[in-house]
Amino acid sequence: MATKKAGGAVRLGRDSNPQYLGVKVGDGQRVHSGMILVRQRGTRIHPGQNVRRAVDDTLFAVASGSVQFQTKKRKRFDGKLKTAKYVHVRTTATVPAKKAKTAKKK
Repeated sequence: MATKKAGGAVRLGRDSNPQYLGVKVGDGQRVHSGMILVRQRGTRIHPGQNVRRAVDDTLFAVASGSVQFQTKKRKRFDGKLKTAKYVHVRTTATVPAKKAKTAKKK
């Protein structure tokens, strides 16, 4: 009788870590520059205004603002129209705060 279990039985015992892909922020949410918006493989969602694509197809914000998702029809190389998804970061113009009036001394 064997004193150890056969080593060949563990061939299927490996498991890989999850990739945690998907959309990380919702429509209308406020984001800062550098925040990750979408983790993806391939360009399922395309970068729009104030959004850039990383080497691994991750989309990230290059400006602070609010997130907006958009679908629009895009003409392909063969002339067909295809619906494509875009993500934008819309910046809001900051309004300077009003200075408080100080009472003048006489």
